[in-house]
Amino acid sequence: MQKFGLIIVVLGLFIVSGLVVSIFENQVTLEKINQENGKVSITERLAISTDFDMKKAPTGVFAVQVMDFRKNTFSVKVLDPSGIEITSQQVDSDTIEGKFDVLETGTYKLLIESSSNDEIYVVGAIGPLPDPYKKFIMSMISTILIMIGMIGLVIIGMYGIKNRKRSV
Repeated sequence: MQKFGLIIVVLGLFIVSGLVVSIFENQVTLEKINQENGKVSITERLAISTDFDMKKAPTGVFAVQVMDFRKNTFSVKVLDPSGIEITSQQVDSDTIEGKFDVLETGTYKLLIESSSNDEIYVVGAIGPLPDPYKKFIMSMISTILIMIGMIGLVIIGMYGIKNRKRSV
């Protein structure tokens, strides 16, 4: 009986370890992405800036989420360190994402503007494109740990039920 308890604890630790790795994966993925939120209207805009090193991150990403979405109300611009507009687009859904090329090292800025008089809550983020290999490896480790724990618990549970029926 003590073996069952020990095995269950070990399998539980596998599951917990998988969840911890998953949390750590999210932190690593978002570590250099700058996020801000605020109210945006015709008189107020949201500006989010972050530093890029073109050697380390040749591609940048941005995301915008509008809480009370209204069509043809919001626009997004990304400015390079010289203040030149790299990309711009209308926000045509409550959440948009985009990529841009980092052509020089410096501070890039995401501007979120509105043509509405109403103050609407917006969340924006800008930063380097996360390393897909790091994300994949950590995701696989997390999934494998959780699967080992879950499958082990199922096997131990089935074994325990089978042994109980014999002893009765």
